[in-house]
Amino acid sequence: MVASDTDAHTRVNVEVAFAEPHRQHVIALTVPSGTSARDVVAMADLPALFPERGTDFFSHAPLGIYGQALREPDRHTLVEGDRVEVYRPLVVDPKQARLARARGDD
Repeated sequence: MVASDTDAHTRVNVEVAFAEPHRQHVIALTVPSGTSARDVVAMADLPALFPERGTDFFSHAPLGIYGQALREPDRHTLVEGDRVEVYRPLVVDPKQARLARARGDD
């Protein structure tokens, strides 16, 4: 199917979210239809808001949409209303944390 001129100029409203333990930012963007999840993270310029993380972190971080991890964020095309979430690596293994709580470790 060939895209019409109207399709080529369609834009979608999306959000990009990233959170640290004590601060978070949600950036609203209007992007061209066909934009990937990875591309919209680059457009959000999160390294300017979280310079301690650096550009490389945001270029390779796992991504999801509304809590559902994306297997191929470079290929996932966004739709109207998507909220792309940038995930941080786990500091503590959840299984180990549950074991420690069960033992009464603080």
